[in-house]
Amino acid sequence: MDASDESVPIRLDRWLWAARFYKTRPRATAAVKAGHVRVDDSVARAGRRLRGGERLIIRCEGVQREILVLGLSGRRGPAAVARLLYRESAASLAAVAAARDQHRQELRMPRSRPGRRDRRLLAKLKRRGD
Repeated sequence: MDASDESVPIRLDRWLWAARFYKTRPRATAAVKAGHVRVDDSVARAGRRLRGGERLIIRCEGVQREILVLGLSGRRGPAAVARLLYRESAASLAAVAAARDQHRQELRMPRSRPGRRDRRLLAKLKRRGD
C-alpha cells in the first residue's frame, strides 16, 4: 500500500503530521486522543481512516481551525506541498491571524531591561505558545 496514493484512505494522525499541523506523529496522536480533532462533527480516533472531502475541526495552540481535506498523503514534505492537502475556511484564517497578532503583542519586549517579574511573565507566555 502506497501512502501517497490519493485513493487509499490514510490514518488521521498520520495525515495531521504530513499536513504539518503537528511537528511529530506522537503529538498528532495525543491531540486526537485528547479530543482536539473532530471529523465531520464527530469525535475521531487516531486510527480513523481519513478520506478526501471530509471536514476537520482542529483545536491547535488555542485556536480552532476548520479544514476541508483536499488530498491525502502519509509522507511529510515541504510546507508548500502540505498546504495543497487542505483548504482552510476564511473564518479560521482570520482567527489564526488574530491569535498570532495577540501573541506578538504579548511578547513585545519593554524598552528597559526586564525585571524578575517581567522575565517570569515572558517565560510563562513563551511556554504557553509551544
